[in-house]
Amino acid sequence: MIDGIAPDELSHRLSAFAPRSRRRLLAYEPRLPTTDAVAPYLRQIDQARMYSNQGPLVRSLQKRLQTSFGLIDGSVITTSSGTAALIAAIMAHAGTATPGRPYAVCPAYTFVATAAAASQCGYQPYLADICEESWTLDPDRLANHPLIERFGVVIPVTAYGRPIDVEHWARFQRETGVKVIIDAAAAIEAVADGAMVCDARIPLALSFHATKAFGCGEGGCVLWPDPALAARASQATNFGFMGSRNSQTASLNGKMSEYHAAVALAELDGWAVKRADLSRAARAYRAAFVQGGLNADTLLTAPHIASNYVVHRCADATTAEALQSALDIAGIETRFWYGRGLHLHDHLADVPRDELPVTDRLSGSLLGLPTGSGLAAAEIARVVAVIAAEQHRLAMIDAVSPVACASVPAPA
Repeated sequence: MIDGIAPDELSHRLSAFAPRSRRRLLAYEPRLPTTDAVAPYLRQIDQARMYSNQGPLVRSLQKRLQTSFGLIDGSVITTSSGTAALIAAIMAHAGTATPGRPYAVCPAYTFVATAAAASQCGYQPYLADICEESWTLDPDRLANHPLIERFGVVIPVTAYGRPIDVEHWARFQRETGVKVIIDAAAAIEAVADGAMVCDARIPLALSFHATKAFGCGEGGCVLWPDPALAARASQATNFGFMGSRNSQTASLNGKMSEYHAAVALAELDGWAVKRADLSRAARAYRAAFVQGGLNADTLLTAPHIASNYVVHRCADATTAEALQSALDIAGIETRFWYGRGLHLHDHLADVPRDELPVTDRLSGSLLGLPTGSGLAAAEIARVVAVIAAEQHRLAMIDAVSPVACASVPAPA
């Protein structure tokens, strides 16, 4: 039985999930603006004949994003990618590494770009464990870390776009003297909805990759509600230039082009509709979980996480891997979005780190399910049917073991 549902009743419920389409489902199927939606902006590029270097479309995008976020003028600096945004924010706020403070503290559970950005600024990534509740670094724990005097920068991550307490990190920065830059790659909705409030003391780096809830193919931005400091981030994206051709600071070429700004502006035009479609998919998943007799509390969707993710929190890694295998056989792609921890990447295997028990336990249990603004309800039902059938199979094999994903609560 699963949650008190007999096998014959479960089979009856699953029969209602017979799919109309057998196409392979992707973990996330990007849907960016159409050619027709982008064309008016491309014509503006043709007329202006400016293609990069803070062109009119980039400036327009920055202003519109500022309005969407409720920020003052000069608070948004667009970049060529989310990683470029993070590098620029580190260079502008913390500077490059020094012999006395060589470490950039990164959560062990994040996408590898977090550590890569720190490395590009000369830092040695130092991996710290995440908090069970927030899925990111704990500022109180780090404040008492024995190596605090060696930390040059700390990079908390908004895991799966979950909002974090920026003001708490601002206090950590003030009390320890260690600069903080927040990797908010997937958190554009949290910022736009006011679930995460920007602070002038700490820059946030966002990604506009095609797989994000707001995307333009490749792009990103730095949010920093202090125009003077934000200007430093802009300088860092443009070879260190500020009002002259003299390179004055550590820098990269991280500017957003007018073409990516054109896509981003068209994306912003239709963003309300796209968000509504992603929210519809989240609601359909929750309804299908209930209909299939599964524990909907193990399903993580918007608004608790970014709407480009649907994550199934399983009881353990063994269960998650069994579900992934069953779904793959059924033509359904799933993903452990952050892998099993940065320490298991070859390039980062030897970097210094703390003990990582939460990362090791949590990373194998969070299985990303297919979603997207174009995902049909029947396709969602197909995903859930496979999950329910596999969990039933596992329960039948070992009736005394905990039912997969049935007792692990979702975060508030």
